[in-house]
Amino acid sequence: MILLDLKCSADHPFEGWFPDSKAFERQRRKGEVLCPVCGSSEVEKALMAPNVTTSKRKDAGRAEQTKAAVMAALTQVREHVESNCDYVGPEFAEEARKIHYGEVEKRDIYGEASDDDARELEEEGIEFGRIPWLPRAEH
Repeated sequence: MILLDLKCSADHPFEGWFPDSKAFERQRRKGEVLCPVCGSSEVEKALMAPNVTTSKRKDAGRAEQTKAAVMAALTQVREHVESNCDYVGPEFAEEARKIHYGEVEKRDIYGEASDDDARELEEEGIEFGRIPWLPRAEH
């Protein structure tokens, strides 16, 4: 995993975790990397300063900031998905196949898939993403 400093076209800075640089570029090209402030998908890598630690307190503070930023980004991703995609529940794998093979009209969907379902979709060459789904904040 790598942590990248990012910024959107409105110069909002934020961070993102990715398996590697290629994963970031692939997600960015597909418009899947969104600014947590304005929702823009026009995102690029920002200049990064080396992470030099001078004390454990700074490490703890940075870890808390990173955790908060990741949680905020995941919350915004959930809101975006729920607002823009059709929920298909546990039928996700079946519906993804129908879309992939042209049996139904293409649309953005979300739902649940078992590890076995996900592995089978990957083997069939069907593109999808697994998102860590955070529970809703209690207000």
